[in-house]
Amino acid sequence: MTVTATSVDESDQLQPQGAPASRAVRLVRFVPALAAALSGVLLYVSFPPRTLWWLAVPAFAVFGWVLRGRSWKAGLGLGYLFGLGFLLPLLVWTGVEVGSVPWLALVAIEAIFVALVGAGVAVVSKLPAWPVWAAAVWIAGEAARARVPFNGFPWGKIAFGQADGVFLPLAAVGGTPVLGFAVVLCGFGLYEVVRLALDARRTRAVQRSAAAIALLSVAVPVVGAVAARSLVSDKAEDGYATVALIQGNVPRSGLEFNAQRRAVLDYHARETMRLAAEVKAGKTPKPDLVLWPENSSDVDPFDNADAYAVIDSAAKAIGVPVSVGSVVERHGKWYNEQILWDPEKGPVDSYDKRQIQPFGEYLPLRSLIGAINSDWTSLQRQDFSRGTKPGVFAMAHAKVGLVTCYEAAFDWAVRSEVTDGAQLISVPSNNATFDRSEMTYQQLAMSRVRAVEHSRTVTVPVTSGVSAIIMPDGKITQKTGMFVPAHLVQKVPLRSSETPATRVGILPEIALVLVAAGGLGWAIGAGVRGRRARDA
Repeated sequence: MTVTATSVDESDQLQPQGAPASRAVRLVRFVPALAAALSGVLLYVSFPPRTLWWLAVPAFAVFGWVLRGRSWKAGLGLGYLFGLGFLLPLLVWTGVEVGSVPWLALVAIEAIFVALVGAGVAVVSKLPAWPVWAAAVWIAGEAARARVPFNGFPWGKIAFGQADGVFLPLAAVGGTPVLGFAVVLCGFGLYEVVRLALDARRTRAVQRSAAAIALLSVAVPVVGAVAARSLVSDKAEDGYATVALIQGNVPRSGLEFNAQRRAVLDYHARETMRLAAEVKAGKTPKPDLVLWPENSSDVDPFDNADAYAVIDSAAKAIGVPVSVGSVVERHGKWYNEQILWDPEKGPVDSYDKRQIQPFGEYLPLRSLIGAINSDWTSLQRQDFSRGTKPGVFAMAHAKVGLVTCYEAAFDWAVRSEVTDGAQLISVPSNNATFDRSEMTYQQLAMSRVRAVEHSRTVTVPVTSGVSAIIMPDGKITQKTGMFVPAHLVQKVPLRSSETPATRVGILPEIALVLVAAGGLGWAIGAGVRGRRARDA
């Protein structure tokens, strides 16, 4: 039978034997979309609490295959699917107590940044040495996501999934941008190596320069990471300090625990008393300083004499300076504050959290959100105010830099404490709201990256766990379980030298953003010239 031009449906009816092939063609069209989403899931699996850091490389290799040579519009859609595959499971903890709507809204917004990156990667994928330009575009997307909207949300930076990986020493070279760039470059380079190898097999010809660049895209990040190991050290430069971390636990997990603020304070005072008793009995070495978590006293001790007495008694019992996480009110404004409590003098210094959490410590667009759902505004009745200065406490003979919880995700917030003289870093946190989700492990991995980035011991006292002590080489030496009262005591090195990452600060990120802009400009300009030539 001879078949003339007809619609697909008519053709399927006239030629039953061709129907499977037609359906297969339609299904093949969905392969890139499916691959984009699944490669995003693969990237998520590379993040803690799993130690499958290396999966980030094949995840970006597949993402590169999906995007190379496509239009920017296709890249936009495929990038959005990649972002959903990655961020939906990564950020599921944000809906533990407030429901799925805020979680889905957050992911939908954050995935837009990944979509724009996908469009950018598609555009530069036609350039020579495209893995370099594409990796820079990814870092530019991370830089934007860390700043807007609402002062940014850097959660999910590629660097934060590499705490157990071979690339980690690169954090000391140029911080999270350089570490993330190396991982993404290696992934895109891996795809290019495979693509060129397959092309050479089919055509027996491949450009040597393109092959060399592809191989270097894989080799340079690995070799650079090995070379950077010399920057990683846990040797003491300014002696040692014996630190104690107090995890008092909470009466129960979830937002409700704020209604039991006094119980949380009592728990942390009780655990400090237990430590003091062990020290007195000779079972535990006496610490030089004690670190309590964020929100360990949500009862303002300056406004509540009873709370003041409880904290003061605990400090006197242990006999050393204590850093207390509290919520205080001054001049009608609320602050998430760390208070330096001297056993003899009482409160002598304080640090107000500077990077406060939107929708957690303050509510943007309050009137709009209240119009949508008044229950959401009731969860955050009082907005917190921001601190303005770095916080470095002089505790015994150590200078302790304070980075409160959410701040650990922001490069500038950690670096400012080190450049202000911190010899060790404390990340007091309160993760009780997020129950037993992966959030606490993701945040712990951030602290491990920060330890290597700035070559400092990092302590992580948490209300309900996981509390931990991290050496300057990123290794965890002690940690607690979750939702148990506990304390950790350890002699840790004090360091004052600065890594290259500490010294250069934001410059590597700026350089990579400029590389991304240069690649996009080159690609767009070449496309415009090509269209003009065809029109002519």
